[in-house]
Amino acid sequence: MSHLIWWYSKRGDDHLWLLKYDTAIDFQSRRHLMEIMFPEEGKHDSQKVHKVLIDRSMLLTQSYERIAHVKAKSLQNGLSVKFKDEVATGPGVLREWLFLVSQALFNPEYSLFVECPEDRRRFFPSTAKVTSQQLKFYHLCGRVIALALMHKVELGIAFDRVFFLQLAEENISLEDIKCADPIMYKSCKDILEMDADLVDSDVMGLTFVREIEDFGSRKTVELCPGGMNIVVNSNNREQYVHLLIQHIFVKSISAKVANFARGFGAILCKQKVAKNFFQGIKLKGLDSVLRGSDKPICVKDWKAHTVYEDYRETDEQICWFWKVVEGMSMEQQREFLFFWCAVKYLPVYGFSGLGRPLTIYKTSSSDDYLPSSHHVATICHSHITHL
Repeated sequence: MSHLIWWYSKRGDDHLWLLKYDTAIDFQSRRHLMEIMFPEEGKHDSQKVHKVLIDRSMLLTQSYERIAHVKAKSLQNGLSVKFKDEVATGPGVLREWLFLVSQALFNPEYSLFVECPEDRRRFFPSTAKVTSQQLKFYHLCGRVIALALMHKVELGIAFDRVFFLQLAEENISLEDIKCADPIMYKSCKDILEMDADLVDSDVMGLTFVREIEDFGSRKTVELCPGGMNIVVNSNNREQYVHLLIQHIFVKSISAKVANFARGFGAILCKQKVAKNFFQGIKLKGLDSVLRGSDKPICVKDWKAHTVYEDYRETDEQICWFWKVVEGMSMEQQREFLFFWCAVKYLPVYGFSGLGRPLTIYKTSSSDDYLPSSHHVATICHSHITHL
């Protein structure tokens, strides 16, 4: 089955029916079917590539202006990013921009997304009210995430189950909120498992309402018509928990999810609806292609996927180089790798997932010349002279 999928599936065709056969399709085939839902990068007329110039000091604002209002077809044809007052261009700069703008969009300080308490790299849309202007950034976010997947860039972020299931247009249950809000999850579990007689004694003092924050002020809203006068008891507690979850994790973020989905779906081949993608890939699969590897960088693997020009692996300078890399902390290694090739989080398969090796080559510059990086296609070059 897997070989047939690889050989006969075509970009843009409808493969949704295949994705329903979980046991018959391995992850690689499923991932392949998801990849061909996006336009093929690098196969378009260079004249049609959408070019943008971004000022780093205005990263999010200018990214919104240059990306959110552009016709989706222009972005499907390819994207070239250049930072103001910098000479670098090419795929490496595009990867850097995708990483930086996604980190900004998912930064909790912007109040667009909330990080899960027990997994700081997993996010879901904020349940707080937002302005109409803030709502538009979810559309931008959808486009950015789709572009990252199209260009195979791991961003180091993941979606919480609450967010993912709504993108797939599937129902949310109590178990689905466990990661997003462990405290709410435990409270709801306690209500459901509490002795029936104790619940009926109104010891909890609950009715079918909840308090929300509305731009700085607190107010009470009913979970259902007349909810203020409906006391939670042993007969209706399941309905109470269900309505509470729907109100907090579905109703409050539905407009945000819809805007994200529209932005995401616009980048897919033939601008398909986003739910087709998310129903097919599953949450674990999305984690692997969007979040990348959680494992510490393996320097041995790094060495194995590095080649040299005008150097040999045994040269003194190369030995010094790897000794410095090995002495770095895990975060320093990630930062250095990002400097080298604009990749901070490796694919789940490690350096082999980058497609082509990294390259170190000798420069004739003076001894006080600092190391630099240059991106050509998917090859990453780093100058080194004396370390």
